[in-house]
Amino acid sequence: MENLINKAKVLVEAMPYIQKFRNEIIVVKFGGSAMEDPELVKATMRDIVLMECIGMRPVVVHGGGKAISAELERRKIKVEFINGLRRTCSETIKVVDHVLHQHVNKSLIEHANSAGGKAQSISGKDILKAQKMTSQCPDTGRHLDIGYVGNIIDVDVNKIFEALESGLIPVIPPLGIGDDGKIYNINADIAACKIAEAIKARKLIFLSDVPGVMRDPADESTVIPSIRSDEVEELINEKVITGGMLPKIQSSLHALNAGTNKVHMIDGRTTHSLLLEIFTDKGVGTQIIRPDSIL
Repeated sequence: MENLINKAKVLVEAMPYIQKFRNEIIVVKFGGSAMEDPELVKATMRDIVLMECIGMRPVVVHGGGKAISAELERRKIKVEFINGLRRTCSETIKVVDHVLHQHVNKSLIEHANSAGGKAQSISGKDILKAQKMTSQCPDTGRHLDIGYVGNIIDVDVNKIFEALESGLIPVIPPLGIGDDGKIYNINADIAACKIAEAIKARKLIFLSDVPGVMRDPADESTVIPSIRSDEVEELINEKVITGGMLPKIQSSLHALNAGTNKVHMIDGRTTHSLLLEIFTDKGVGTQIIRPDSIL
């Protein structure tokens, strides 16, 4: 009986959050090591289906870096990174396109539908207008050609809203099309931020490989629960926000400025971390908020 009562208490605790976020758009960026574990992928997509079932409107943007790297290795295509960006030649972009659509995206759709949801693949190529990106050599300042890697300059939101209005869960891989008609590989974190910004999402949640923003990367107990956007620059200067977390946070600020209420960094390797963040009083991970936000 005690177990049953505890389950009821969990539902009661979740009720105000269910009411608060009903009909709200929540963008979930799914990537990192969590995508390498079939059981975690299955559990995460089930959680996203649950979000939709109780009235939220989730939008999934996913990466696929490790799956892409594995396929490139299998095909014996050399992988080169320049300033943290994968140099993407014409042969590589074909592999990226194939893996993201035919493997990663397809798998996420199947898991969502198996859990009783209705997910729809929306190719980034249909909604993301891209512009070729260049990188700079840190030593000489010379511009470096990194191939078919792009920035997003526009998001066509119509297909996303059409899917949401039809009760579908959009699942979007991060590829875009340039004015030259060519396909460009886009950082999935940046794609998630740009999409959240364009559709005025209430929340943007990153499922990553760390518990949140930590003052000491070696000590998970140092996770910072909440950061105001006007505190970010100081944390960057203090080297608290570094590495792969840096572009996530910097892109998130644009989404916050465009109207997204909160951005969350949580550990996608923890089962049901998504539900714990949304539906519990304590939450998990780190939230980034505007200075005028009410906690």
